[in-house]
Amino acid sequence: MNRQQCMSCGAPDEMKPFSHRSEIIDYKHLTRPVHDLAGWECQVCAEVEFDADSSDRYAAAGDQLIEDCRQLIAAEMKRMRRKLHLSQKEAVQLLSGGGHNAFSRYERGEVAPPQPLLMLMRLLDRHPHLLADARELSEAGDLQQLLLARHPPHETTLAS
Repeated sequence: MNRQQCMSCGAPDEMKPFSHRSEIIDYKHLTRPVHDLAGWECQVCAEVEFDADSSDRYAAAGDQLIEDCRQLIAAEMKRMRRKLHLSQKEAVQLLSGGGHNAFSRYERGEVAPPQPLLMLMRLLDRHPHLLADARELSEAGDLQQLLLARHPPHETTLAS
């Protein structure tokens, strides 16, 4: 039997077998090819069903890509923090505002860092001189002056 019913769209006799196909797995813009896949493809909706061996290899390659990505990001977080001469505690206080051991968890790959934090770290890695600006902004002196300018403090008098 060369054809079967599509499980996705229900088209009868439209699943056509294929073999020796390559697919690219994509995770967070990182890719990995998986070669020599076999299975069925619907001629109506393009749904693909891999055979058991191909499905196992595709899933394993996807899982490995996710793990490799987590470890890569973890190592990069540690490298960038050290390049900026920040302790884990300083990095949390200055850049992320997370818990006291957040950077430790990011650097061990236990937890993925928030995307904005990863982007900030990558920007500081490319432009380390901006760390001084980050320190200044974290003190919020400019916001305090803006607050005073827009909303001057009111003096209260107590009635006696």
